[in-house]
Amino acid sequence: MREPLVSRMRAFGTTIFAEMSALALRTGSINLGQGFPDTDGPASMLEEAVRAVRSGANQYPPGPGVPELRQAVSEHRAAHYGLGYAADGEVLVTVGATEAIAAAVLALCEPGDEVIAFEPYYDSYAASIALAQARLTAVTLRPVEGRFTFDPAELRAAVTPRTRVILVNSPHNPTGTVFTREELTVIAELCQERGLIAITDEVYEHLTFDGVEHVPLATLPGMRERTVMISSAGKSFSVTGWKTGWVCAPVELVRAVTTVKQFLTFTASAPWQLAVAHGLRHELAWVAELRAGLQHKRDRLMEGLAAAGFEVLRPAGTYFVQTDIRPLGFTDGLELTRRLPELAGVVAIPTQVFYDHPERGGHFVRFAFCKKDEVIDEAVTRLKRLSSG
Repeated sequence: MREPLVSRMRAFGTTIFAEMSALALRTGSINLGQGFPDTDGPASMLEEAVRAVRSGANQYPPGPGVPELRQAVSEHRAAHYGLGYAADGEVLVTVGATEAIAAAVLALCEPGDEVIAFEPYYDSYAASIALAQARLTAVTLRPVEGRFTFDPAELRAAVTPRTRVILVNSPHNPTGTVFTREELTVIAELCQERGLIAITDEVYEHLTFDGVEHVPLATLPGMRERTVMISSAGKSFSVTGWKTGWVCAPVELVRAVTTVKQFLTFTASAPWQLAVAHGLRHELAWVAELRAGLQHKRDRLMEGLAAAGFEVLRPAGTYFVQTDIRPLGFTDGLELTRRLPELAGVVAIPTQVFYDHPERGGHFVRFAFCKKDEVIDEAVTRLKRLSSG
């Protein structure tokens, strides 16, 4: 029998997250790889989910999402960003942001179209683009004065007559950078000049540090009408397992994404939707406390990683710290992370797997700081073996 997997997906295989999480489990290592917190979200939101289950919200909800959540999302966009999205027609609930991204790419790209993404990029981007039989064009983010950024000239040169979409992730996973208003203006002007649609992955919108502002691309002049804005509850409320996300966009773009989404999952779990609606309306103070706590954890891990011999790049948002491993005598992040359980009893993620040009990120390794302080401290103690041994 011939290879059953379609050719366009053969390059993907098992995700690096599955590989490293399995490695952590097999070796008993501390898992600072996959970005999930080890504490739960706000108690009232969890109780709202229980209440929803017990009150009978266990059948199919409406395909676009329960009205309560769509209205709460609409109110949130208006209150935080001054963006008006109609709950009926301009908000679509999805099974997490990952489904929203896949449905958007599949809906908007014809075979042969080109999608620009900033590398290193979240691994689902490349898979979604491949499923659409489109082509990914990577524009590299490079460290400049301690933060990752892009060269505007390189971005402009990446656009061709076949370019259809630009995928913008800010706050950015895995680098932790938050695009400035000036950087976003470059993207916005290019989208308008060349007629591009922007898909924005904003799942870490509430998790920025040091007073850094998250600016949605859709708030810039001329961009609301050409932006598919994606977010989710998982990161903001520490409920990554709920897989509850949403799309906000003009009616015609939401209609396109919905047409695809309805044949992927049709709808999303009703109890989680009702609980997230409660969270958006009543638990944003909890989110602010989470952000402050994560900033403390970031600083705790950064200090420990620097003491262990890594060169550390300071993230302005997300769950992650990028490190340069060359001061420790290593140059291949994939090789190091596969050996790290043996060397130090810790699991991390090699950043190079998120590049089209792996050689540009071979010396970077990503660590997650969304863990309990005692877990971070123990991981740091173990990582110090790298420089002391």
